[in-house]
Order: sequence, then structure tokens, then C-alpha cells
Amino acid sequence: MTQDSLDLLSQLERGDRRAIDALLEQNLNGLRTYVRLHSGPFLRQREASGDLVQSVCREVLSNLDRFRFPSEAGFRQWLYVTALRKIRRRYAYWGAQRRDAGREVELADDGLAGAYASLGTPSQVAVAHERIERIERAFDRLPENYRRAVVLARIVGLSTSELAARLGKTEGATRTLLSRATARLAELIDESEPE
Repeated sequence: MTQDSLDLLSQLERGDRRAIDALLEQNLNGLRTYVRLHSGPFLRQREASGDLVQSVCREVLSNLDRFRFPSEAGFRQWLYVTALRKIRRRYAYWGAQRRDAGREVELADDGLAGAYASLGTPSQVAVAHERIERIERAFDRLPENYRRAVVLARIVGLSTSELAARLGKTEGATRTLLSRATARLAELIDESEPE
């Protein structure tokens, strides 16, 4: 945990609501990635992940009085559990039989291309967008236990021992699982590379 995070958590405990803005900003990239990967292709086609992230942040802000884990890991866990609940609710919404598939409109870039446009040339932006899509397609093809291990270790930031406890495995088995999962993800990404 960084000193900045400790300071922010301390400020938050004392009631300084500005600290939550800084904590959310520190965790925003991880939250975006978490939401995109957990949304899967079904939800990514129906909702902009940026809207989901914004909704998660709004929910965290409105329920700040419920935060009871004064640690960086505790905050991240609270944030990601909130995101997962939001994603599940949106799946339930879109999965309801009353939704008319004929009215659905595919989301072109989920706002990512626009954000990336200022970072490079149009061809660089297109390549970056294609890379994101390849990673997400590859991630979607992983078995559930591999997806879970990768997200918890690489996005949520759990240590090997925390991940082992969460998965109900030994640390050695967890390291092996994570190694196999990341290797398989790399293979799937390579398979989708254009020739």
C-alpha cells in the first residue's frame, strides 16, 4: 500500500469526502478493465462500459457510509464487488425476455476510440482498438477458472496467498493455475493476431 493510499483512507475515515475522489481516480483504470472483462461480449454489445464504470462510481459515492474496510485492498474489493453486482443486474436486465433484440444497436467503440484519438494517428488508434478487441475476445474464450484467476491477480491485485485463499487452493497450485491461465491467454491473443 502506498503512503498516498494510507493517507487517503485515513482522511476518508475522518469524514473527508474529497479523499474518495482521489481513491476512485487511483483505481479507475483497474475498474475499467475489470468491468470490460467481466461484461463479456453479450453486455459489451449492449452497454458502454464507461457508463457502467460511471454508475459503479456513483453507487460507491452514494453508499460511502457502508465502507468498513480501512485498507487499500479492502477498498478495491468493495469497489469490484459493487461493479460485479452492477454487471449482474445489467445482464439480468438485458436477459429478460421482454427485451426486443431487433431494437438493439451495436456500440461502435464504447468511447475508447475517441479517448485514444488524442494519443496518436488514426491508424495507431485503429490498431489500439483492434488490440483491445483481440484481448477481450481471447479473455472471453478462457475457461471460467482461468478468467477468475487472471482478474483477481492482475486486475484486483490479490497476492498469491490472498488468491489461494479465495480460490480454496494451495499457493503452489494457485501459482500453477495463474501461470497456465496467463500462458493460455497469450496463446489465444496470438491466435487472433492478423497475419
